[in-house]
Amino acid sequence: MPSSQQDQQDQQDQQDQQETVKADLGGRTVTVPKGGLYDRYRMDTDLDEVARDPRVSSVDFFRRLPKTKVDSPIGATLTPNFYYRISTARITMLARSRAIRSRLPKELAPLEVAPGLGLISVMFFRYDVCDIDFYTEAAVGIAVKPARHGKLGFFDLVTALKNEHLDSYVLSLPVSTDIAQVRGHDGYGFPKWVTELDVDIDANRTTARVANDAGGTDLSLLAATPAQTAYPSGRRVSTLTSYTSIGDAWHSTLSQTNVLSAGTELVPRNLALEVGEGRMADDLRSLNPIRTIQFDVVTEGQLALHMPVPTSVHSR
Repeated sequence: MPSSQQDQQDQQDQQDQQETVKADLGGRTVTVPKGGLYDRYRMDTDLDEVARDPRVSSVDFFRRLPKTKVDSPIGATLTPNFYYRISTARITMLARSRAIRSRLPKELAPLEVAPGLGLISVMFFRYDVCDIDFYTEAAVGIAVKPARHGKLGFFDLVTALKNEHLDSYVLSLPVSTDIAQVRGHDGYGFPKWVTELDVDIDANRTTARVANDAGGTDLSLLAATPAQTAYPSGRRVSTLTSYTSIGDAWHSTLSQTNVLSAGTELVPRNLALEVGEGRMADDLRSLNPIRTIQFDVVTEGQLALHMPVPTSVHSR
């Protein structure tokens, strides 16, 4: 096993064996690692402490993002949620707009790259150092037209394809920890559940596996990691706006990714995506993907995830 993957496995083993304590989130009890960042700081993390973590390149990106206290469905909390060391993989596919519309709320419309063709994606995330501690995540999502206006501009399409700014609606978003599930589901309105979920990403290989309720494979990925380019902190910051319905109101959630090392492969040839049996597999099949057009991997990045805010969505 390569040294980087061994290091990640050692970290995961340590997490699995770590003692836990209970924490309250808006009346829901979750378990978190004893002595972890959430246990010690409750989202008000000491950046100087994080800067001493050898896995974290720098905390300069976060020093320019002050946190604010807000009320939310999970009680009073600080926003944004900071992710100090992350790695991600995104598989972008073409699908017919008719299939996409069948899975979208009527208020949202697919982002089309050509008449009748939209974009969908399968994503995997590994959060090594985070305000709510280590966890992994996966998603099946749909690229949608920005809800801020009714007519799509050329700029929106170009920035979406370059992953500089993307608007999305998520169908599936499993996670590996209780706190991530409660915060994501109750606080953000995302379709989150807890499952066994492994994600390992390094400069050579990208692997992921999402387990279904029976312990079998829901989705899995095996691919060579695209050649990486390093970026100074703050040079390449991408944004993602996700739309969710909380109660009877539409909300938008902004996430900002500080990309530190990333690479892209167009029309990837050596990418093995296994679509098994489970909630994610069902969602992906329902979109009837036609072709994989792009594979993006960030081997090192940082993330600021803001709490959702009410937003207006055009009736269609």
